[in-house]
Amino acid sequence: MNRIFLIISCLCIFRPVIGQEKVFPGANEQSLSRAQYFSWINNTNEGATEQQTMINLAFFEWLKESYGMQLDIYAFDAGAIDGKRFYGSIYSDRFKEQFPNGFDPIYAKARELNIRLGVWGGPDGFGSTPEDEKARIDQMVKLCKDYQFALFKFDKVCGPLPFEKEDAFIEMMTKCRQYSPDLILLNHRLGLQKAKPYATTSLWEGHETYIDVFMTNDVTAPHHRVGALTRGLPPQMNRLTEDHGVCLSSCLDYWEDDIVLQAFNRSMILAPELYGNPWLLRDDEFSQLARYFNLHKRYSEILVKGMKLPKSYGPNAVSRGDASRRIITLRNLSWVDTVYTIKLDKEIGLEKGSKVKLVQWHPTEKVIGTFRFGDQVKIEVNPFRACMLFATSEKYDEPSINGVDYKVIRNLENEPIQMELLGKPGQIASVSLNNCGQFSNAILEGKFNKSLLKGKSVKVKFEGHKLVQKLHRKLADLQATEVPLDATALYEATVFSADNNALEARSIKRSGYSSIPEVKAAQDAFFKQKVFVERGIWDKNLFDGDMKTGYWPSTKYKIDQRIKGGCLRIDFGEVLSLDQIIMYVPDAFSMQPLLMDEGNYVEVSADLKNWKQLTYLARKKCVIELDEPVRYLRFKDFPQRIMEVEGVKDGSIVNREMWTASNLFAHSDKMIAKKAWTSTIQLDEVADNSYLCIAINGEHGFEGAYAAIKVDGQLRGAPDRAVSYPSNTWEYVNAIRDKNYTYYIPVSKEDIGKEIEVYVMGYEKEKLNLKPEVWISAYPAPYQSVKLELYRN
Repeated sequence: MNRIFLIISCLCIFRPVIGQEKVFPGANEQSLSRAQYFSWINNTNEGATEQQTMINLAFFEWLKESYGMQLDIYAFDAGAIDGKRFYGSIYSDRFKEQFPNGFDPIYAKARELNIRLGVWGGPDGFGSTPEDEKARIDQMVKLCKDYQFALFKFDKVCGPLPFEKEDAFIEMMTKCRQYSPDLILLNHRLGLQKAKPYATTSLWEGHETYIDVFMTNDVTAPHHRVGALTRGLPPQMNRLTEDHGVCLSSCLDYWEDDIVLQAFNRSMILAPELYGNPWLLRDDEFSQLARYFNLHKRYSEILVKGMKLPKSYGPNAVSRGDASRRIITLRNLSWVDTVYTIKLDKEIGLEKGSKVKLVQWHPTEKVIGTFRFGDQVKIEVNPFRACMLFATSEKYDEPSINGVDYKVIRNLENEPIQMELLGKPGQIASVSLNNCGQFSNAILEGKFNKSLLKGKSVKVKFEGHKLVQKLHRKLADLQATEVPLDATALYEATVFSADNNALEARSIKRSGYSSIPEVKAAQDAFFKQKVFVERGIWDKNLFDGDMKTGYWPSTKYKIDQRIKGGCLRIDFGEVLSLDQIIMYVPDAFSMQPLLMDEGNYVEVSADLKNWKQLTYLARKKCVIELDEPVRYLRFKDFPQRIMEVEGVKDGSIVNREMWTASNLFAHSDKMIAKKAWTSTIQLDEVADNSYLCIAINGEHGFEGAYAAIKVDGQLRGAPDRAVSYPSNTWEYVNAIRDKNYTYYIPVSKEDIGKEIEVYVMGYEKEKLNLKPEVWISAYPAPYQSVKLELYRN
């Protein structure tokens, strides 16, 4: 008995000594950033699989081969080994189902790409016996010894770490770092005590950055990512924190500004850091994504040192660099253009040089000019955008053009540099090439151009009609008016133009499916994964001819996202003369709250103004007889689980490619407008990619204000809104906000000269102190481009 006591006592004395040793937690404040992708919301808590991971790695391989983009860490998120509220094992049947060959083929592929792996997990898993403890330690050490893991992300979601197990945790981390000395440990809400020195980072502010789920706007704005752009700086600009990176999965517009601030403004130990589904970007956006990664990699050594700039530079402006090179990040969090004055001296961190070259890197690249040391230069930053500048007293050797904005598409060693010159429609620019002596050939607009190689200026004409007005401008303040007689039709116009699909389904609609095989494969792997399909979160499942797929209101975490009970709406996309609508419901449970063989109602309309009520019987095959042309269907009460909806004409099923559905918006008889605001505008100029922003400033209540327009009397709804319309989310639930909605309605050149009546309706009688206004904006900016290829000597 005494011997047992002695052994236990010795162990208890020994372990705290380990904990008291000087610890290197994988990185310090001067360590270079590591570019990371982690797989959260590519998969959720069910976890990744070998097949999907290999497809994702092929995507990053394509980015590397095409644009030189180097990812440093690919991290599996929840469910690979550990999961929500449980600890797993790489020897379990569950793990072998997901990774039948273990991590070996994934590790081999990642190593080929110079990428290291990481994994999400919990801090415990040591069990209740010495054998359990040893097995957990051995497992985590194996990941570092055999697979060179570079990152552990330990999250309290898996479970807390009891104080009495911190010694085992310390032993595990100490042994892991014998094989991976630079192992990063992300501390996500763990509350560590004596084990805290072994953690590299903590989660800054506790925020995740899934747009319009966890990160959303608090003000009216022309896009969804303003909430992300308003994030400040960690205390003392500490780089050993983690900001959860940039989520590329939902609300993708203006992602560029988000990544600029994450990677170059905060520039933490994980930067650039992405998660979600970056393959949902448009094909023409991947070169820009790679450009940010490449710039960050090239200048990583000077990005570790930063200084906060004076308040005159705007909110949370930062300059990073050394005595002769500075990377400056600015932002404008207002509706109007803002001009900042940049002083090219010690104020931004420059210490030497008689001449300073100032170049813009974002939102486009352009050479601003060469100035004397100490000169002041005015820089305009567009509304709700970031701006990134590079100031240097050394030779600037990035590919660059004078006289026009440009974009570096591809800059790989031993290959021609591919660029796009960017001009406004109708612009004629005089351009010249910097460092022209480095190049043996230049091909402009498909033709060899010797003048550029000699340093001479060349005229470049950009297609299109010259724009007179600013892309982003205010059009009107809305004034209070009587609630219009067609308020219900205006509301229906907007909810029929919107959807309740998963946010990722909205992203692929925005970007379109890729023509690049590696990108398309990653898109398909995501959308076709079993759990995504079976959650029934995409309306297209109703019209795909597959009785195994369906669409239904999503309820997660006991949160019912239906507004005032919801309403099933179906839009044919055009007025159709059909004989029948057939709705398939698999069983009586799925039919609820309806009951089998009871009569129920559906409303039909051709114009959103005139509605007719029809009766149908609730059966597994619900048949709705039609006797006149219609476009819209509205079910106030509907089955909770519907597998398919068909339209029949002359005994045949009609094409349903244009059909859409929604199921979360309230029925219009539960949305009675209490007040309205309006303004009539006329557009005399509309740039490509333009949209109206109807900003409803004030507290209006949850789903308490809607907007729509009439164009020459024709109803037009708002297909998008910030904060996002309720959705049947892929992960967690939509953000809920009760103020400052902004509705977005696309406009085109066809709308020039037409009378546009803008309406806002308020539905909460105690929350009608609103100040709506309407702006016009454009994204992407409608630059015309000219291709330039440069061949190195």
